[in-house]
Amino acid sequence: MDLQLAGKRVLITGGSKGIGRATADVLADEGCDLTLVARDQGALDEAAAAIRGRRQVNVRTISADLSSDAAVRRVAAEAGELDVLVNNAGAIPPGDLLSVDDARWREAWDLKVFGYISFCRVVYAQMKARRMGVIINIIGAAGESFPTGYIAGAAGNASLMAFTRALGKGAPADGLRVVAINPGPVETDRLVMLRRAEAQAKFGDPERWRELTANMPFGRAATPKEIGNAVAFLASPLSAYTTGTVLTINGGG
Repeated sequence: MDLQLAGKRVLITGGSKGIGRATADVLADEGCDLTLVARDQGALDEAAAAIRGRRQVNVRTISADLSSDAAVRRVAAEAGELDVLVNNAGAIPPGDLLSVDDARWREAWDLKVFGYISFCRVVYAQMKARRMGVIINIIGAAGESFPTGYIAGAAGNASLMAFTRALGKGAPADGLRVVAINPGPVETDRLVMLRRAEAQAKFGDPERWRELTANMPFGRAATPKEIGNAVAFLASPLSAYTTGTVLTINGGG
């Protein structure tokens, strides 16, 4: 299926690994020109080289910590005009109310919550001036399931869900769309690392980590590419009537 995305300029935060990297691969296959943003320049260079080796698209990289508004504005200025913004950077630590202290909570929200909001603010204004563009926020299903042991993430994700719906509700008047995706468990390098450690503790064998996903829907976690495919569709003109929507991809769990 031609998603009509060839030549679109896309910026992906957290674009060097996991969901961000898989999204970059999918959008490169659709002919998009990419700007990948992450903290680790080495990981960015590796991702960009791999994409350029597969597809004849432009791939730029910008190394940045997006936990401050000043950094967000610098990256946005360097990136220039965008057709699509994919907010994906950030991970909020697990823990209940008494185990996540203020410093860890605020540090995580500065990147995942306020970083998303800051990037939306800057890029939305640029897109509004041209009356075209799509913003996609990769959030997380904890914003719907409210796990006590992931309270900072549940609260932050729920906030971003409301933010997306509120911004997306008014976006059509400006010629724009704003949507979000809530992934459930996704087989990223980080998830595999955690499952391997869990399998070592439980079974004495890290290679048995897939046994820990057997009770998930379809007997597995989602793949990063499955999330990337959804990003591409939502970014495309084929989804032109979709805004203010949060798509949950968790296998029905």
